[in-house]
Amino acid sequence: MKKLLISALIASLPGVAMADSTQNEIAALKAQLSAMQSKMEALEKSVQDQQEALSPDDATQMKQQVANQQMKVDSLQTAATSGPLAGLSVTGYLDPSYLYNRNTGNAAFLFANHSNAYTYDNSTFGDVYLDIKKTFGVGPLAPSAEITIMPNRGNGSTLLQNQSGSTGNGIINSAVITYPLSDQTSLVAGLMPGFGGYEVQQSNQMVTLTHGLLYDFSDPGNYVGAGVNWSHDVWATKLLIGNQQNHTSGDSTATSANSTSSNTTPTLTGRADYTYSSAIDLGGSFNVGRQSLITPTSCGTGTFGYQCTSTSAYSQFVFTELDATYNLNDVILNAELDYGQQQRAALNGGTAAWYGASLLAHEKWNTESFGRMGATLRYDYLNDSKNGGGGGGIALTNGVDGANGFGADQVCYANSTVNGADCKGTSRQALTADLLFYPTDQVILKFEARYDWADQSVFLTKGGSYTKSNIVLGTQVVYTF
Repeated sequence: MKKLLISALIASLPGVAMADSTQNEIAALKAQLSAMQSKMEALEKSVQDQQEALSPDDATQMKQQVANQQMKVDSLQTAATSGPLAGLSVTGYLDPSYLYNRNTGNAAFLFANHSNAYTYDNSTFGDVYLDIKKTFGVGPLAPSAEITIMPNRGNGSTLLQNQSGSTGNGIINSAVITYPLSDQTSLVAGLMPGFGGYEVQQSNQMVTLTHGLLYDFSDPGNYVGAGVNWSHDVWATKLLIGNQQNHTSGDSTATSANSTSSNTTPTLTGRADYTYSSAIDLGGSFNVGRQSLITPTSCGTGTFGYQCTSTSAYSQFVFTELDATYNLNDVILNAELDYGQQQRAALNGGTAAWYGASLLAHEKWNTESFGRMGATLRYDYLNDSKNGGGGGGIALTNGVDGANGFGADQVCYANSTVNGADCKGTSRQALTADLLFYPTDQVILKFEARYDWADQSVFLTKGGSYTKSNIVLGTQVVYTF
């Protein structure tokens, strides 16, 4: 038996024997086979000794124990591959935050704060995030369903609207069904995040506490629809058709006392990424469709339609952006350029247009005193000055968004005889610096200082006046599980 095994081992390496026929290599091979033979003889002798030492009852008991262990292993394997919990994973994080806002005078913890108001100092952080994913089968062709829940600061609570325009009632942040057709192509359907920009929503993947201006006010939001994902070699693309952004149903809006306008035009959005190298990704996205218009409060009670005269509550929306990411070892560099416009969405009833840029640099390092730590610096620029401002993620009330620093100068708006139609919008900038600590693999501690400024007095203060700048200081603990 031993000779047959040794012969089989030699026969399994014909390439070695034929390619190298020198005497030294043959001698080395014989030495290896001799060592293997010695180990086999020692193992066989050990087994024989144990068998001789065992009584018949002991041998029977040992066989039963082995059989029981095998049954347990088989049961676990069955449950892991075909049971109700097979392919199920539940992950997430908690990110309680503490922020100080100079203009409002607020200084408080933000956690599980159920409010549909979305501002740059109270956006997607300070909540519980749950990611529940179920994969039906194994391998790259296994379908899956994934749901993320954020009960207080997620999309369902702050952004998503139903057919009547109501928000703030849902705990679902995203819900996506993925059905692979091949290793390269998958069909997707459900509620999914927008494709624009380099930033992500999840606090445990962010290297800052707050989001940038482009993420909050320029990039399109979330989509309900269906699409296809395709990847090949260095390319990855997404294409989706669905409702207008941030709408879970078709929208219907009153344009007069006796009629309504419905948005029946689907939105088309897509993204392409080119992997230039293992460290560099170049990407871009677009959005084309029709978006809801916002009726200014200056039209008064009992009036309908945008600027109180339009017969349609919707207009053409176009957006595009380019972004780049460099991620190697402990260094991350990001860049993004945005441009978007929407017809009849500006303060004066003309075309709203906005453009901007964002740059981010992050680095991690090890220290003796504090362990693993990192630092981030981000600069954002967003110009929304055309036709008084508006469009994108910017909603103006009486010509201004005082919490976020957009809109027309209130002195100009107050003195205007045409409801601010002769005022220009705002150009916004922000500089953000973060210091991060990583005491464990599950915990991130962030400290942030952020300075926002505008070219007009559009930031509302606690005294009711307006100023050109604001300062926000914050700290956050992110625990990932």
